[in-house]
Amino acid sequence: MSERLAAVSSLQSSLEYLTQRKDIEKGGMNDWEVARQYLAGAGPLTRRLVDGVSGVRTTTALHAVRSAVAVGMLLPGDSRWRGAGNLFLGASSAVLSPRHHYGGDGSDQVATLVQLATGAARLVPSLAAKDALLWYAALQANLAYAVSGWVKLFGKPWRDATALGGVMRTRTYGHDGMFRWTQEHPRTAKALTHGVLALECLFPLAYARGGTLTRSMITSAATFHVANGYLMGLGRFVTAFPAFHPLVAYTSAPRSHPAAAARDDRAVPAALAALAGGTAAAALTAVRRRLRTTEGWHTSRTLTTRHGNRLQYEEYAPGDPEQPVVVLASGLLSTSEHYAWIAEQLCYETRFGVIAYARAGYAGSRRAAATSFRLSESVHDLVDLVNGSVAPHRKVILVGHSIGGELARRAARHLGDRLQGIVYLDSSHPGQFTSGLGPDEKGLAGNFAAVSRALRLGTGILLSRPGWIAELPYAYRKKVFAQYADARMWEAARREWKAVRADFRSFKGALARIEGVPALVVSAQRTVDRNPEQLLLHRELAAAHVGARTATVVVEGATHESMLINSRYAHQVTDHIVAFFDGPARRAPAPRPTRPATRKEAAR
Repeated sequence: MSERLAAVSSLQSSLEYLTQRKDIEKGGMNDWEVARQYLAGAGPLTRRLVDGVSGVRTTTALHAVRSAVAVGMLLPGDSRWRGAGNLFLGASSAVLSPRHHYGGDGSDQVATLVQLATGAARLVPSLAAKDALLWYAALQANLAYAVSGWVKLFGKPWRDATALGGVMRTRTYGHDGMFRWTQEHPRTAKALTHGVLALECLFPLAYARGGTLTRSMITSAATFHVANGYLMGLGRFVTAFPAFHPLVAYTSAPRSHPAAAARDDRAVPAALAALAGGTAAAALTAVRRRLRTTEGWHTSRTLTTRHGNRLQYEEYAPGDPEQPVVVLASGLLSTSEHYAWIAEQLCYETRFGVIAYARAGYAGSRRAAATSFRLSESVHDLVDLVNGSVAPHRKVILVGHSIGGELARRAARHLGDRLQGIVYLDSSHPGQFTSGLGPDEKGLAGNFAAVSRALRLGTGILLSRPGWIAELPYAYRKKVFAQYADARMWEAARREWKAVRADFRSFKGALARIEGVPALVVSAQRTVDRNPEQLLLHRELAAAHVGARTATVVVEGATHESMLINSRYAHQVTDHIVAFFDGPARRAPAPRPTRPATRKEAAR
C-alpha cells in the first residue's frame, strides 16, 4: 500500500512536468541555464550527475520512464522487482529535484523517502534489515508530523487560530469559500485550527497502548491531507503523506497481531540511542561555539559603559599617536570580524589606529542594562567606548555599516571636537521606512526570534556554514560561524530590530545638522539599483554635514554585505576611506596587525 500511494505521487508529479514542458525549456521558470546556479556550491560529481539529466530531452525522457514505472508499481504483484522500481523512482526524483527548483514541494520528498526505504526493504535478504528500514520510514513520519506541529506552536497566528483564515485568503494556497467560512464561524474555525495542531503535535500517540489510537490518528491525518489537496491545490499531498500511514500501522501494531508477531523492533532502541548521542553532540557543539564566541581573541579587551554593558573590543593596531583612530561599528546581525579585510588593510597601509567592537549581546559583549532597549543605549555605548579606549588627545574616525552608520551619525553630537570624520557604508537612514525602503518588518523580527529559539534548542549542530563566510580571511571564519550559530547574536538582532522599527517610524522632517565634521558616504551598487531612492537617502546623509568636506561614492557590483566581506570590494572601500582622509596618514611598508593567525592557521 505504501509503495502504491508513493507511486501515485510520482506518477502525478511526472505527468505534471510532461504537460508543462514550457517551464523547463529556454526562458521557462526552470530554464536549466538559469537554475543551475543553485548547484554552484555542490561538488563536481553532483554537478555532472545533475547536468547529465537536466537537458530538455533527457528530462522529458526520464519523466516518461518514471510514469511507466509508476504505472507498473500500481499493477498486482509482490516480486523483488518492485524493489528496483521503488529505488528507481526515489533516486530519479532526488536527481531531478534541482532541475525542478520551482514547483517541487514536501510531497516529493516524502514519496522519495518512502520509495527508497521500501525499495531497499524489498531487496535486502535479512528480515531484521527489512523491519529496520520500515521502522526508519515510520519514525520519519512521526518526526514530520510532530516537528511540524510543535514549530507551529511558536507562531502566534496558530496559537490564536488566525492562521487558517490567513492561509485561506492567500492567492497561492487560498480558497475564497473556506476563507469566508472561517470569518462566519470563528469558533468552529478556532477549534479546527487547534485540532490540526493537536493532531500533528500528538501524532506519536499512535504508538500508545498497543496502537489503540493508530486508526483514528492516521484516518484524521489522511482527512487533513485530502482537505489540503482540495482547498489548497496540493494534490500530491493526498497520496504522498498517507504513504507513511501503512508503515505506521505496521510498526504500531501489537505483537499479538499476526502481521507483527515476527517484527524486529531493535530499530527503536537504536534510534533512541542515536537521538541521545545526537543530543549530547548538539549540546557539546553549542558549548564549544559559545566559548569560541565569547572568549574573543588574545588581544581582546573589555570596557564597561554607563549602562553597565560590558563591551568587548579589539585594537588591530595602535597606530601613530599623532594620527586618528578608526572605530568600526558593525551592522545588524553582523560581527566585528566582518570588517577583517578593511581593518587589516588600514593597518598595513596607514598610520591610523584601528579598533573594532561588538555591541552588547554580540560575541563577548554582554548587556546588563535593566531598562528596555533603545538605540540611544547603543549610541551611548559607542561614545563611552571611544572615550574609554582612545587617548584623550587623539581624534577618531567613525566607520559604520548599515545600522552602525546611523549609530555613528548620532554619536557625532556627543563626541564634538574629537571627531575627525564619519564614513557611512551603505548606511541605514531613519527615513527609510517612511520612504517605503524598509524590509518586511514583522517577517524579519519573526525570523530572528524563530532562529534564536531553534538555536537555543540545540539545533545549531544542523546549521550549515553560509557560503559568504568563505569570503572572509581564513583566520576569522571559525569564529564568525560560531557567532552566527549562537542564539545570543540572533536575540540581540531581534532586540535591536524592534528598537529600530520603533525609532525609525517616529522620524519626521530632516536629519539634524552636523557642523564641521567631514563625511564619506559609500553605497553598494546593488543596493541603489534595487531602489534608487536609497541613493537619495545616502546623499541626505552627506548633506547633513555642513561646513566640512563630503563625498559620495558607489562601489560597482557590490551588495550590502559583500562591500565588507568580499576582498575585492572591501579593498575598494578601504581605498576610498584612505583617499578621503589621506595625506600624512599613509605609510609603506606597514607592519602586520597586532592580531596574528595562530600557528595552526598559519600552517594551513
